[in-house]
Amino acid sequence: MFFKMLVSSLVRRRSRLLAALCAVAIGGTVLLGMASISYDIPRQMGREFRSYGANMVLVASGEEALLGLEDAEKAASVIPPASLVGMTPYRYEMVRVNMQGYTAVGTVFESARKTSPYWSVTGEWPAGSDDILIGSDIAEFTGLARGSSITITGRASDGSRFSRDVTVSGVIRSGSVEDGFIIMSLPALEALMGNSGVADMAELSIAGTETELGEIASSIRAGVPNVSPRLVKRVTQSEAAVLSKLQALVVIVSAVVLVLTMICVATTMMTVVMERRREIGLKKAIGAENRSIAKEFLGEGVLLGFLGGVLGAVFGYVFAQTVCVNVFGRGIILDWKLLPLTIAVSIAVTVCACLLPVRRAVEVEPALVLRGE
Repeated sequence: MFFKMLVSSLVRRRSRLLAALCAVAIGGTVLLGMASISYDIPRQMGREFRSYGANMVLVASGEEALLGLEDAEKAASVIPPASLVGMTPYRYEMVRVNMQGYTAVGTVFESARKTSPYWSVTGEWPAGSDDILIGSDIAEFTGLARGSSITITGRASDGSRFSRDVTVSGVIRSGSVEDGFIIMSLPALEALMGNSGVADMAELSIAGTETELGEIASSIRAGVPNVSPRLVKRVTQSEAAVLSKLQALVVIVSAVVLVLTMICVATTMMTVVMERRREIGLKKAIGAENRSIAKEFLGEGVLLGFLGGVLGAVFGYVFAQTVCVNVFGRGIILDWKLLPLTIAVSIAVTVCACLLPVRRAVEVEPALVLRGE
């Protein structure tokens, strides 16, 4: 009976209460949308930040000069596959081209394109063992371009000399040290140097927060003693700073919207109380207690908050999904615990907004109202 009375009261004043319902629904939409985005921001932004390069470097620990590739693979296996974007080994050796000394870098190009997506290559990525990339600084200094053939000479690890003809497949520009390197495949450099299975370092690109990266680094130290993981501070700290500011912005926007929702509901309910003063006075005159009057209005507020919360949860998911697809290019992972939380917060906001109108309702004097004063 009480529920039927609440529904009947809302239906009779649907034109006014529709505005309050819309306000609650909008508040719930923003709340769930922002909460979902805030929850998923580290994952989404972590992937976006990977375009700025690796955030962890693996080097040999202790007295070892070179990093074993098997140890690097073991270290990478410690990282959850969903978080590891890529791992790229790098080996640096001195070579000569036309008697001019350069640094030759051996790497795995397929992995380098994942961990260093900011590399800009004019031409083609190397497809064979005799194809190389040259840095833009070298290209400007020597006049070499795509398709040029050069001879690389140097001294192998056993002291013997080597010479190899290679073809420039592309010119790399990164705005960093790579602009002054000759970059070739790691197997090709290993063949020149006469040994394999080692590198100077390996770069890891991992999607995760600074705290998660610290935990991964600790796990690597414990599980692979021969490897020393080091966080790239300029990247990880920048990520943490940006994420914290974005999440703070989300909290502020959500709080402002909820306050505005509360004001809208309170204004609407206050108008309803003023319109029902005669009804309230009549109920009191025939014996209704203040508690029953308050219970009725709070019940309407709870029902209004529930309906608005359900609508807000549905539209909030659509809102969050649309934002993430348009901004990040991928869908959002919804935490289903946010659905009942959104409904609960919507009810709580609506009930709080009803407190002042309820107080005004219980203060109605039956004698004055029924006399028309």
